[in-house]
Amino acid sequence: MEVTRQLLYRFARWEYLGLTLLVLASFAMHFGIIGTPPEPMFDEQHYIPDAQAIVEGHGEIRREHPPLGQAMIAGGIILFGDNAIGWRFFPVVFGGFGIIFFYLICGRLGMGQWAALPATFLYTFEVLAFVQSSIAMLDVFSVTFMLAAFWLYLRGSYALSGTAICLSTLAKLTGAMGLLVIVAHWLMAKRDRSIRFSFSMMLAPLLFLAMLPVLDYVLTGQIVNPLGRSIGMLTASSGVTFSDVVHPSASRPWEWLLVTEMIPYWWEPPYIATISYTVSVLIIPTMAYMSYEARKGNAIGLFAVAWFACTYLIWIPLSIITDRMTFVYYFYPTIGAVCLGLGWAIFRLIGARKANGSRRFRLVIIGTICYLVLHLAIFVIITPVFSLSVTPDQILPRP
Repeated sequence: MEVTRQLLYRFARWEYLGLTLLVLASFAMHFGIIGTPPEPMFDEQHYIPDAQAIVEGHGEIRREHPPLGQAMIAGGIILFGDNAIGWRFFPVVFGGFGIIFFYLICGRLGMGQWAALPATFLYTFEVLAFVQSSIAMLDVFSVTFMLAAFWLYLRGSYALSGTAICLSTLAKLTGAMGLLVIVAHWLMAKRDRSIRFSFSMMLAPLLFLAMLPVLDYVLTGQIVNPLGRSIGMLTASSGVTFSDVVHPSASRPWEWLLVTEMIPYWWEPPYIATISYTVSVLIIPTMAYMSYEARKGNAIGLFAVAWFACTYLIWIPLSIITDRMTFVYYFYPTIGAVCLGLGWAIFRLIGARKANGSRRFRLVIIGTICYLVLHLAIFVIITPVFSLSVTPDQILPRP
């Protein structure tokens, strides 16, 4: 009895208990809905046929993306069959690992459990992050490798970080933005081991060019010029502009923060790509606070600003210059930066009010709990996890 009590006590005080519970909750919800709908939704209609073609030995179909994401979906089909579980198994698994890497990033930045756990809670139950890791699209693979790269960089494993950026870009070209985040943060905050850092970051493009033809050959049996292939991907991607193509779900990057953008991936059950309101309404004040912290040299503020600038703000001039069509789910790589800032802001607010008196401290604690409960409630309402949640046609008119 005493041994059991000691084990329970140790488990309750385990550093990663909160993280473990959040990851298990995420997996339980994801695998609970993985079979619905039993047919491809939204851009799954492109990537699942690609994966099926790979499994059948015909090679990938779409050439505007690198092959790693389609290969991962194909791996799920090989393991679990050509069905919803096979299509979405690895996106779900990568989504869970993304939560782990996000928490580890918080730890490497020195946030501590009482700041890292609220931040990870917000990230776990953020609607856009959850939905993107529920379906067979490329984004979840790219974002998870990017998060792994951030963690490896912060712990000083520069070469492995460059390798992870390569894998992120091999899943989707926007993974290259992760390299910009790391370089920007290094220039602002670290500037250590400059030669080692430079060579390690060069690994990302060099490995990308080396691995791209290998993957293409394994999947298609064709030998391709990696430079020509890369130029072809960029050309195909940049050709989808607002001027040439009309898409009801397309929106400009600044609209993601100023308007509640929603893309219904599926109607019943509701899969809606949208930034959680509890996060979106606080993006601008949170990043303003992170900029203030960055000016003081705070490690969390510096990294959050670099993360936000190089994965979101960069889209604004790109959208204006290239007219490239964009969608709200392009904000998915930036969700972590905002949740990071929110977690730190909550921690600092609680600490400041605790020092100013018990009454204010209690009010802040109550307000924080209400905010987190509201965040969870929005998640329950909008995501397909619970059958009693509203359907998208109650939020958006059916086309």
